[in-house]
Amino acid sequence: MGREVVVLTRVRQLYGAIGRITPVPLLVRAGVFGCALVALLLAYPSRPSDPRLLGLLVVAALAPAIAPRRNWPTAVLLAAAGAWVVATGWYDQRVELWRLLALATFLYLTHSLAALAALLSYDAVIAPEVPARWLARALGVALASAVLSVPLLALDGRLGDGTSVVVLLGGLALAVGAAALLHWLFRRE
Repeated sequence: MGREVVVLTRVRQLYGAIGRITPVPLLVRAGVFGCALVALLLAYPSRPSDPRLLGLLVVAALAPAIAPRRNWPTAVLLAAAGAWVVATGWYDQRVELWRLLALATFLYLTHSLAALAALLSYDAVIAPEVPARWLARALGVALASAVLSVPLLALDGRLGDGTSVVVLLGGLALAVGAAALLHWLFRRE
């Protein structure tokens, strides 16, 4: 008898929580789902024609949207990056610049929106400008990284195989420099 009361209480709490959901956190989580799904589809070695595989990708993209505070966003990002490496290394899929930049953008948007979703409870009441500014900032970072990476990729292709290490180290130096600059700016306040 006591167990049935506990289950009934939990069901009532769930219905109450569903009734309190507000649109903005739901839209942010939908954005996490959409960006994760697009990233997985871009990274996968071939077009997923098998419905079971497509269903698996949808479930994998849904996990970080439902539980952004857990390890699911990281797992999906690693799965997409791993699929990209397998597609280009094992299946000899040609590396196309537009696909690489789109994958990097959607991976970053998934990460950024999952961070925002982790901050928002389902019943949070916030202005729509907050996620709009968050998304605009994330798109600005993606655009800046694309602008910086395209010349490095072009330099790598023009100068031959020996420059891959130079380009890799140059990108690493830029990333470390940007992180150091951000650290300095935040410590200054």
